[in-house]
Amino acid sequence: RKESKVESTQAILRVSTGIGGLDDEIEGGFIKNSVNLVAGSPGAGKTIFAIQFIMQGIKNGEAGLFLSFEEKKENVYKYMAKFGWDLQKLEDEKKFFFLRYSPSQVYKLLEEGSGIVENIIKQYNVRRVGIDSITAFTLLYKDELSQREALLALFNLVQGWNCTAILTAEQESDPDRHHPNVIEFEVDGVILLYNFRTKQNVRQRVVEVLKMRGTRFAQRIFPMKIEDEGIVFYPGEVAF
Repeated sequence: RKESKVESTQAILRVSTGIGGLDDEIEGGFIKNSVNLVAGSPGAGKTIFAIQFIMQGIKNGEAGLFLSFEEKKENVYKYMAKFGWDLQKLEDEKKFFFLRYSPSQVYKLLEEGSGIVENIIKQYNVRRVGIDSITAFTLLYKDELSQREALLALFNLVQGWNCTAILTAEQESDPDRHHPNVIEFEVDGVILLYNFRTKQNVRQRVVEVLKMRGTRFAQRIFPMKIEDEGIVFYPGEVAF
């Protein structure tokens, strides 16, 4: 039985996150075809994380798809250009795809299935997907039960794409005020990005890997920075 367990562990395929300092903390990257949640307060770096993850795949020859329920394409392309990511050029080369869904289109997406999304994934062999953000998505539904049902429907849809996916969500900026939500129990991994104010009235960015199925990871909070090349984690340093 022990040998079988070792063989099973060794057979797990990983994909690099593209986030400096993260892969070594989660046994080499996300599990292939897993669905992972990156949650944080406004300005914490969630969208950057998702795009940076997709960019790593493009470097490895994997096409990527970014679904937005909130930001317009021109805004995302403009903000990401400062990291040297020419998303328009990659879109022209059919390596990067951007889709923005309005509220009515989101309802249609869930009712009719993937449609254009699945066609793009199959036609261009998309292997990485970013969805930004499921918080904006849940605001389309009035009560908690409807939100839960819609989230689970979206989650099941994403699972069927056979891609490694990043979902982003809004959350509290203070680590001590975090409360688990329904999607955290459904996804394979949860990474929390914090950008909170210290007692010295200084903003500090820190990160916590809260959950990662089938993965050994350090259960501690450590610093992160948004630098010229994107997000970098510093697991060897002490936060606070």
